[in-house]
Amino acid sequence: MKSAKRLLKLQEFFSTEEFIDSETLSNRLNASDSTIRRDLIELETRGVLRRVHGGAISLKARDELLDFKRLTVSFHEEKIRIGKAAASLVKDSQTLILGTGSTVVEVAKNLFGRPLQIITNSIPVAQVFWDCKSVEITLTGGYLYPRVGAQLGPICEQMLTSVHADIAILGVAGISEHGLTDSNTLIMGTVRKMIERAREVFIVADHSKFGRDVMVRVAALDEVDVVVSDQALSPEFRALLREHNVRCVLA
Repeated sequence: MKSAKRLLKLQEFFSTEEFIDSETLSNRLNASDSTIRRDLIELETRGVLRRVHGGAISLKARDELLDFKRLTVSFHEEKIRIGKAAASLVKDSQTLILGTGSTVVEVAKNLFGRPLQIITNSIPVAQVFWDCKSVEITLTGGYLYPRVGAQLGPICEQMLTSVHADIAILGVAGISEHGLTDSNTLIMGTVRKMIERAREVFIVADHSKFGRDVMVRVAALDEVDVVVSDQALSPEFRALLREHNVRCVLA
């Protein structure tokens, strides 16, 4: 494939996807790592993307998927109730892994003041406990993802490999019969590590996330122990969770 055509294809990919790793790009375009690296450098100079360790992040992708402030206002009342319900399932002195997202932040708010150990890759989650003396906070480190406040990538994943937790409380972009999905392969690697390092996995998601299949499959429903959602969750998806032996808590 000629250079001009590759560049057009790459721009097309990054117009709809937030992060793509170099190996995926090489496979899609049947091009060598060095060729992909040169193409990414060219597109970075054009302002299409920003190169990061392992791949590149789009600068043109859909803002609503990148902007934490926008996400906090969608289904806000439902997220508040979900946060309270999920926090009530946590026992004092447990070790938790808290992922990213506005719903997980609502969980964090309801854990304030309790004796807990929390490991997180979310700057907004860590900020909740800024003045809290009873919660021990450990940040994973890693590449700071723009506007979401998420630490991701190899450094983050390496840190997670060294820890163990009672519960991982995670948000997702989509839940369907195909499992948990997200729009970003960089996020996927971090979430996979969080699931592996926790004894139980809690997913917090309002009803709008159900029935959505986003680009990347993160995990099967069988890997989830509890889903906390809201009362508007349809009977169809409540039944789906029961079929996979996932406890469903509706707030």
